[in-house]
Order: sequence, then structure tokens, then C-alpha cells
Amino acid sequence: MITQKIDKKTIRYLRYLKDVFGNKIMLKKDLFTNKLEEYKREIENCKKCQLGNNRKNFVFGDGNANADIMFIGEAPGATEDETGITFVGRAGKLLDKLLMDINLSRDDIFIANVLKCRPPRNRDPLPDEIATCEPYLHKQISLIKPKVIIALGRIAGKTLIKKELSLGSMRGNIYKYQNVDLYVTYHPAAILRNPNWKESITSDFKMIANKYL
Repeated sequence: MITQKIDKKTIRYLRYLKDVFGNKIMLKKDLFTNKLEEYKREIENCKKCQLGNNRKNFVFGDGNANADIMFIGEAPGATEDETGITFVGRAGKLLDKLLMDINLSRDDIFIANVLKCRPPRNRDPLPDEIATCEPYLHKQISLIKPKVIIALGRIAGKTLIKKELSLGSMRGNIYKYQNVDLYVTYHPAAILRNPNWKESITSDFKMIANKYL
């Protein structure tokens, strides 16, 4: 029995084949192979840094394995550590709303963090933790092949562009990360603390959607 997870594009294609040819279609097992899922299984027991010894869940990332847009945060928070799911809670709900405004959902994009394990008390990632975990992110990007990456928040932004800059100075510029266009915008949690920034992040999302979708 084939048990691998099938992405939505594949499901739509299989339904099309069923409508055209009926139920009797022979398919090779490797059609269902999701390299991103395979990679998750390969690394999810990582203990290369101290964070691996204290986590509840390894937070690999979630979404479409063929996404055009990839969002990257700094590290999992408490709820992410509990659930193993990226961007949950109030900030996640706001992100869902921002995606809806550009006619997207979680099924259309991929969300990950620089670190896959939660730092104690949500402190900023340490240089050695980034050095250990960032190659995992590089591999994710190489498998997903997004058209654009959006760094959510100042810490994620400065970590990816390797410069100590304010969010205001990073926002609005195009950088390159792993040969992919990179933009930096506000973290949804920051919008919850300061609603005056919502118009700015909404503008960023719409600009990126118009350019890359």
C-alpha cells in the first residue's frame, strides 16, 4: 500500500485522469515520492546542537513542496515547539489573513524557520546554532525552488543577508539568498503589537504577489 503524502497538485491531476480514463490507471510508486518529506525524515532527529536536547518537536516547516513563495522566520516559538507546526497561534492567524488578501492560502506557500528547534525563552538564535542549522534551510530551498523568499522580522532578515541592519533599512530592498530573490518585511507578531504597521506589511505582500505570481 502506498502511504506517502500526496500534494494537492498531484491530487488534482489524478482526479483529472480519473475523469478522462476512469478508475483503472496503473501508476508507479515513485510518482508519489515527495523528496521534501524524505528530507524531513532524514533530519528530524537532529541533535547537532544543544537545542535538540530540549525541544518537544523538531519544526521542519509546512506547506507546498512546489511553492513559488517561501516564508522564513527566525526560530520556532512555544506553540510551534508544542505542535511541530510553523506559525500557529495569533501570529499564524494574521499570516493566514494576509495570504487571503493576495488570494493565497497555506497550501500555496511554504513556511520554515532558520532554526528548527526552539531557543530557550524565545531568545535570539546564537551564531553556532545558525551555523549548525542553516544548511538544512539551504537544502529545503534547493528542493522547493521558490521564486522568492520573504524573511519575516528583523532577526530572520539580518540572519539571511548577513548584515546587522534595522528592519526599516532592509525593507523594500531586493537581496539574494541561495540565488533566490529575498525581501524582508515585518513579522506578523510585530503587527499584533503595533497595528500601525499592518498597512506596510499588506503593501509588501501585494507587491511581491504582483511581481512573482
